[in-house]
Amino acid sequence: MRFQVYRIPRTHCTIAGCLENNGDDGEKEQGGWGVTNAEEPRTKNQEARTKERIQKKTKEEKMKKKVLFVCVENSNRSQMSQAFAKLYGGEDVEAYSAGSKPSGIVNPKAIAAMKELGYDLGTHKSKSLEEVKQFAPFDAVVTMGCGDACPWMPAKKFIDWEIPDPKNMGPAEFNKVRDLIRNKIKELLFSI
Repeated sequence: MRFQVYRIPRTHCTIAGCLENNGDDGEKEQGGWGVTNAEEPRTKNQEARTKERIQKKTKEEKMKKKVLFVCVENSNRSQMSQAFAKLYGGEDVEAYSAGSKPSGIVNPKAIAAMKELGYDLGTHKSKSLEEVKQFAPFDAVVTMGCGDACPWMPAKKFIDWEIPDPKNMGPAEFNKVRDLIRNKIKELLFSI
């Protein structure tokens, strides 16, 4: 059995936790840490609170953030990343995805994995970097597995995530990659 450590919002902290700067006026807010079984999905309420916190942070900064996710085929990882950024960032985040060698299709496994979470990835299409360069500059460009094939795009921040390509994985392993991406998106949206 695997366990996952996660941050508990200060309103739910019952154990002495770390202090975190809330970014308002220099005051500190109390936070904590929790542990959950990584194989058990978080509740809808926990997901909704996370989404609200990300959107609140973005609204406080008063500017819409633009993020580009790049992988090789733009059919799995970058598509799911774009979807999660839209889900958690709401109207305050413009999320794009592209591939260094786009396949031309979104993998049906990715569509099914995101449908389980209530997101219709079937409306997305596989795109090239050429098709999204018109939206530059970006606040962040996140690459996943394209290495040197990922050309430079104007951005404030460049991040490389080492996420395995789930293309040939079974549903359980595919969903583990999907959930890894979801967690990385939450961290990213707090950091930009």
